[in-house]
Amino acid sequence: MIDFEAEWEAMQLARTKPGDADFWSKRSSTYENTDRQSAYADEFIAKARILPGETVFDIGCGTGTIACKLAARGHSVIAADFSEGMLDKLRENMQLHNVTSIEPMHMSWDDDWTQFGVYENAVDVAIASRSISVFNLEEALGKITRVARRRCCITLTTGCSPRVDPNLMRMLGLPSTSTYDYLYAIGILGTKGYEPTVEYIHSSRKDTFDTVEECFERYVDMIDHAYPNLPLVERQRAHERLRTLIDEHLVDNPAAGEPDAKGVPEGLLCLDMLRTLSWAFIAWDTDLKPM
Repeated sequence: MIDFEAEWEAMQLARTKPGDADFWSKRSSTYENTDRQSAYADEFIAKARILPGETVFDIGCGTGTIACKLAARGHSVIAADFSEGMLDKLRENMQLHNVTSIEPMHMSWDDDWTQFGVYENAVDVAIASRSISVFNLEEALGKITRVARRRCCITLTTGCSPRVDPNLMRMLGLPSTSTYDYLYAIGILGTKGYEPTVEYIHSSRKDTFDTVEECFERYVDMIDHAYPNLPLVERQRAHERLRTLIDEHLVDNPAAGEPDAKGVPEGLLCLDMLRTLSWAFIAWDTDLKPM
């Protein structure tokens, strides 16, 4: 039998470390609270099939896009995140959307959730939307399973990190960085006796910039994130190819100044191609709780 947890942990040791709470608190400043629709959040909620009146635990809630939508539908939500900056944005979103049935909680995956009052069977449904960046995946799946009376819903990447554009990396001649995180969760859940269902959520992302140099620096950071161990000579060659690619594909942005998905005005320039993000939506019933 494949030891999915051991394989997962080996992969974590080799990959770039995820951002810590300070990283995400700083990043939260780039999010503007708006009432714009989020196609991803709407699709997540539709697939979650949360019943009227059910309570929800949202771990890694971020700015609260999903939590606020659920609260607006009459659900009581415990919304937890390890970033104070993200929780501040959540509170702003609660005021913007005039919802009060959310309990913000400064808490991480690694914490003892019972110390925060989140006990076994605390809620009907537990969700983790794009928030599972943990070393021990089996433990995380066990924790979220135990707090949910009826159902759990998570999303994980089907390929590479959402911070990386795989098509752009291929154009630069760099190898694939796909890790297929969702397969490990399915394997762990299956070996524990659950029958997880899998659906997919696809969304497009357009990166915009005000200057050519800003574009170059953004993608240099992407290369460094995706390939931290790339030899210096190969890294320099990739940067040279990046310059050429930008010259060929950077164009005026027809939507410059309009609010993007985060509510931030789009930049003056963009590539002439969008990147597509693919997420695996995994759900399982928790009634038996064998984990």
